[in-house]
Amino acid sequence: MSSLVKDDLEKKLFKPEGHSLHEFIEIEGTSNERYFLCAAVTKYEDVQICMVKRHRIQLEEMYEVAEFWLLKDLELIDGKDADADNPYFDLQFGKLYSWEAYSCASKYAFARSLVKLNETYLQKDIQIVNFDMAYIEDSAIWSSNNGDCLVLMRICFYASNLLCLSLCPIP
Repeated sequence: MSSLVKDDLEKKLFKPEGHSLHEFIEIEGTSNERYFLCAAVTKYEDVQICMVKRHRIQLEEMYEVAEFWLLKDLELIDGKDADADNPYFDLQFGKLYSWEAYSCASKYAFARSLVKLNETYLQKDIQIVNFDMAYIEDSAIWSSNNGDCLVLMRICFYASNLLCLSLCPIP
């Protein structure tokens, strides 16, 4: 389903402007409104992070950029708590913006995408806090499109290890 949304976003919003959509996540809005946080590269190779609002007009999906920022202005990515499975994170562009992603995995996928886009286009120091860096840093295992599944698999493995350790008697 997400690839269909990505294709639709690209076709209706990004491609007409000459931009390339790299990553998007659904973020919490009101019950009747859907918002997406998108990372795209402009035709001038600026990396843009934008909040997109989805409108439904009859059966047609329409998208509108509600607000946007440039990656070069991003100072901080705060995952709120590296030890908890939570979807909350902050992005600081001078002003601090708080978000709630659809899932913890999508929050990590978006942060990984921002880090990768930064490495490719800017090589700027961005402060990244309250994330488990093993899930953020680029490695061979993350180069596949199954990064979200791998994040969930590793989180489950970590949680099962904690459960096993808690059930073991202390000598």
